[in-house]
Amino acid sequence: MLPTHRLLAGLLCTTALWLATTAACADTIGIKSAELLLEEDNYVLNAQFDVAFNPTLEEALQKGVSLYFVLEFELGRPRWYWVDEKVAELSVQYRLSYSPLTRQYRLGAGLLSQHFDSLEEAEGLLSRVVSRPVVSRDALAKGARYDAAVRLRLDITQLPKPFQINALASRDWSLQSEWYRWSFIP
Repeated sequence: MLPTHRLLAGLLCTTALWLATTAACADTIGIKSAELLLEEDNYVLNAQFDVAFNPTLEEALQKGVSLYFVLEFELGRPRWYWVDEKVAELSVQYRLSYSPLTRQYRLGAGLLSQHFDSLEEAEGLLSRVVSRPVVSRDALAKGARYDAAVRLRLDITQLPKPFQINALASRDWSLQSEWYRWSFIP
């Protein structure tokens, strides 16, 4: 019986090592910083992400597939007696595309868009959130503690159907950041 237990223990250790290696190799967006600042009558979000595309995503862009990214922000007030109160939520969708005719990348959010000559320039703009209004000054109680969270992720639900199936089976399409959380007192 002893050799069976050793074999099982070795198999479990190998599986655990494989899972740890796979998780470490997943593409993620790093978060360098995030903060809320008061500008006039609104609190605005400033955040810095570390966005870098892998060769699979670059190739998809070159072949005309648009990539959609979602910036998500949440602001809540913790309560000891009930569920935390949601004070503000924000979701902004960015669309990144490449035009082979002009050899330019286009990054758009809503009705606004900007053209870039290189993917690195587009990544640079996608990586920065500057003065994005998230909540009015009047909506927050002065001196109260709030919990803020922000993340940026590739929205695979916006991909064409054949790419969605591929995205579910491949780690190359799982580009996202973890929720970055911090406490905030106005």
